[in-house]
Amino acid sequence: MSDRIQWINALSTRPSLEAAVSEVVEKIKRDLEGPADLGMVFISSAYASDYPRLVPLLLDKLSLPVLIGCGGAGIVGTGGEGRSREIEGNPALSLTVARLPNVEIRPLYLEANDYPDLDSSPDRWTELIGVAPEKNPHFILLADPFSSRITDLLEGLDFAYAGSVKIGGLVSGGMLEQQGGLFFHDENRRRNTALYRQGVVGVALSGDIVVETIVAQGCRPIGQTYQITEGERNIILEMSATDKDSSPNPPLNLLRDLIQTLSDKDRELAQHSLFIGIARDEFKMQLRSGDFLIRNVLGVDPRHGAIAIGDRVRPGQRVQFHLRDADTSALDLELLLESYRSEREDVSAIAGALMFSCLGRGETLYEKPDFDSGLFQRYLGAIPLSGFFCNGEIGPVGGRTFLHGYTSAFALFRPGRGRNA
Repeated sequence: MSDRIQWINALSTRPSLEAAVSEVVEKIKRDLEGPADLGMVFISSAYASDYPRLVPLLLDKLSLPVLIGCGGAGIVGTGGEGRSREIEGNPALSLTVARLPNVEIRPLYLEANDYPDLDSSPDRWTELIGVAPEKNPHFILLADPFSSRITDLLEGLDFAYAGSVKIGGLVSGGMLEQQGGLFFHDENRRRNTALYRQGVVGVALSGDIVVETIVAQGCRPIGQTYQITEGERNIILEMSATDKDSSPNPPLNLLRDLIQTLSDKDRELAQHSLFIGIARDEFKMQLRSGDFLIRNVLGVDPRHGAIAIGDRVRPGQRVQFHLRDADTSALDLELLLESYRSEREDVSAIAGALMFSCLGRGETLYEKPDFDSGLFQRYLGAIPLSGFFCNGEIGPVGGRTFLHGYTSAFALFRPGRGRNA
């Protein structure tokens, strides 16, 4: 039996759940070398009425000690000839099965009521997770958007496991609370419910595994960098340019001046696709697009010139306005993939990958199918890829983990060469 990581994905678009399950399981069994350690399933909301039947059907045909998954409005998987596909709005079932020798797998089902207070010690969070920090676990997290208090969870996990990767997404496809689907199976857990409608499911992986991320926020900066000089909660009251001595100004005044310098195309884009980036590294002098956490511009106060954004602000932070469109989004991902490939000696060591992409990307943005996943495989090869289109994407920027929008977040898995990765 091979002692290497084996990562297999199978995709089916059969309209019948039974037929779809049979198809993916048949492919998995054909390619799997030995017993599986972990399964991950992503299922189209087109099957929503069949969600309660999914896990029993899978486990009846395939032995999986641990299984996590969720429903989504769009599903990512690997189709024929190893080509990645993004199935949006149609039935799709994507099953990934992994053999992970020398990797400890801690299955997680978490409810918001279980979280420690945010001012609790890190020990309270490690007790909740059940993995010691020195094991440096990496997390895959799938969450209900209504009940999970996901930002609190990410803040707590960053506090307790500062060097660990946290990656994942929020369930999509259920427009109302209790319509989504989270799937969970742990053969060693007494509370072995197959389907949850709230909370968070996931796994913590530690041992001989490395998890790397690519987080493409799909924006490009415009104008210069500013420093916030006065702010309150999520409202920027004053800021000043960082490249010269200038007095603080209301941000709306600075934005109006900036818009006058833009091309006609960008000026039109700023009417509906304007964002703001917050620099994550306080000490980095030369900032690039990937150095910013992108947040929505929520509104303006013309009377005082203030701008409200989708995050808390504080004086001293550096910010820059950004624009988003299909060309920018494509270029951003392409540059990140190119950079990742150039910095790795051997991308063939990557065993598999997960993709968590915003509902606002895909064909809605690019007007063509399989764009982000196709770009991923163009740069990194025919790596088994699976995932779903999310209501919010989880991924790191600048050493901390955030909930994003309009983003494609990738997790790449490779062996740790025998080290405690």
